[in-house]
Amino acid sequence: MANNTISLRSILEKEKLNDMNFLNWYQRLVFLEKEFLTNSGKGRNIELKEVQQQQVHEPEVQETPQVVEENPTDLETQPLRRSTRERHEPERYGFLVTTHGDIILVDQDEPKTYQEAVASLDTEKWLEAMRSEMDSMSENQVWTLVEPPEGIEPIGCKWVFKKKTDMDGNVQTYKGRLVAKGFRQIHGVDYDETFSPVAMFKSIRILLAVAAFHDYEIWQMDVKTAFLNGKLEEDVYMTQPEGFVTPENARKVCKLQRSIYGLKQASRSWNLRFNEAIQEFGFIRNEDEPCVYNKFSGRIVSFLILYVDDILIIGNDIPTLQSIKTWLSSCFSMKYLGEAAYILGVKIYRDRSRRLLDLSQSTYIDKVLKRFSMEESKRGFLPMRHGISLSKEMCPSTPQERERMSQIPYASTIGSIMYAMICTRPDLSYALSMTSRYQANPGEGHWTAVKNILKYLRRTKDVFLVYGGEEELRIKGYTDASFQTDKDDSRSQSGFVFCLSKVTVS
Repeated sequence: MANNTISLRSILEKEKLNDMNFLNWYQRLVFLEKEFLTNSGKGRNIELKEVQQQQVHEPEVQETPQVVEENPTDLETQPLRRSTRERHEPERYGFLVTTHGDIILVDQDEPKTYQEAVASLDTEKWLEAMRSEMDSMSENQVWTLVEPPEGIEPIGCKWVFKKKTDMDGNVQTYKGRLVAKGFRQIHGVDYDETFSPVAMFKSIRILLAVAAFHDYEIWQMDVKTAFLNGKLEEDVYMTQPEGFVTPENARKVCKLQRSIYGLKQASRSWNLRFNEAIQEFGFIRNEDEPCVYNKFSGRIVSFLILYVDDILIIGNDIPTLQSIKTWLSSCFSMKYLGEAAYILGVKIYRDRSRRLLDLSQSTYIDKVLKRFSMEESKRGFLPMRHGISLSKEMCPSTPQERERMSQIPYASTIGSIMYAMICTRPDLSYALSMTSRYQANPGEGHWTAVKNILKYLRRTKDVFLVYGGEEELRIKGYTDASFQTDKDDSRSQSGFVFCLSKVTVS
C-alpha cells in the first residue's frame, strides 16, 4: 500500500498545474474505489502508477453516435448457424461393449429378439418356451381376435427371453415371456392407476427370524404367468405376437380381456386379484405391510408373504399349510417349490436341530464382482477405510474430468451393491449412504470409495445372517447421531439398527 500512495502536492509539483487547471483536472479525476464499486468488481486491476503516467491534458473527444440501419430482409435471409460437431451415441456402458460393438451379456447369452431366438443354438428350447407361454394365454383367455377399430392404434408387443438359474447359477428353465409395449399407452384412455405394493425385505427377515425361533415350516410357491390373472377395466388393443400369426387372421388385432406383462396397470391388476382370492380363504391383510397376510385359528398360526409372483407360506401346522397350497392352486396356476431354499437371489440354509436359519447372497455378489471386473481385486477389510471423508469438493471441475467419469458405471455399481445391502448385508449401510450422494457428479475419489466396498464384498461374500439359537425372542433397537459432521452442509448424521434375537432385521 505504501508504494501505491501518492499525495496531491506531488502531482501538482510534477504537472505544474495552477489553481484553475487543477480545478478542471480534479473534476475529471476518477477514483479507483468509486469505479470499482460502480462496475461491481468486474473491471481489471489497474495500478495507481499506470494512472499517474497518463497524460492529464488529453483533449476531450466528443463522439457522435452513429445510427446503424438494419435491413430486415437481410436478417431473414441469413442462414442459421449450425454446429459442426460430430454427433455420436453416448458410451454410458462402454465397460460392457466390445471393440466390435457387441454387447457382453454378463449372466447368460440370452437372445434379444424373436429372430435371435430362432437362430440360436437353443432354438427348440426357446420355441418350446414360447409355445408354453401361448398355451397360458389361451387357458386364461387373455385376448380375443377382433377387427381393428377405427381411430385406435394398437400397442405393440415383443418376446423377452430369460434363462432361469438355481442358487448355484446353473440353468434350470428357458423362459419366453410375451410383453406388451406399455410405453405407448395413454393415461386416462387405456390405463389409470398403476401403483402396486410388494413386501419389504425387512418384513421377510422378521418373519424368517420368527420361523427359525419357533421352528415353523417355510414353504415356497411360484405363480405361473401371474399378471395374466388380473382383470382389465379398460379397452386395450394389441398387435398379434410375432411368430404366431395365422394367414386367415393376419389383419386382426388382440383385444385384451386380462392384464399382460408390460401393461402399466398389469402389476396392480394382479395384486388386486390375489388380495381378493386370499381373503376369501380367511387371511387378514396387514395394515402396515400390504403384502403380508396372517391367519390364526386357536394355536395354529399361518403367514403368507407375496413378492410379485413369489410366495412364502410360514406356519406351525402342516395340514393347514397343505390346505393353503390347495386353495391357491385352485385359484391360479401354481408351482410348488418345496421348502424355501432360494428366493429373490438369497440362499436360505436351515439347521432345524439347532433352530438356526442362515441367509446368504454369495452367488449374487460373485455376479456383481464379475460385472464390474473386480473378481480378481484385492480383498478389503472395511467397507470404508478409516479417515476417508467424501465431499462435493472431490467432484470433477473440468469438462475433461466429467467426460472421463461419465464412462464409469458409478450409479449402476451403487444400485447393485444396494440390493445386497437391503437383503443380507446391513454392514454396508453407512458406506453406501455416503457414496450414493454423489451419483449425479461423481469424482475419482468417490469411485475409489465404491471400489473399496467391492473389495470388502470380495473378502466377505460368504458372510451369513444367522437367525435363531436364542432362548427368547426379543427385539432391541439402537440409534446414534453425530453433530455437524457433513462437510458439504454441516448437517448432523443419524443411524439406527433393530435386532431380533441379536441379529439385524432392519
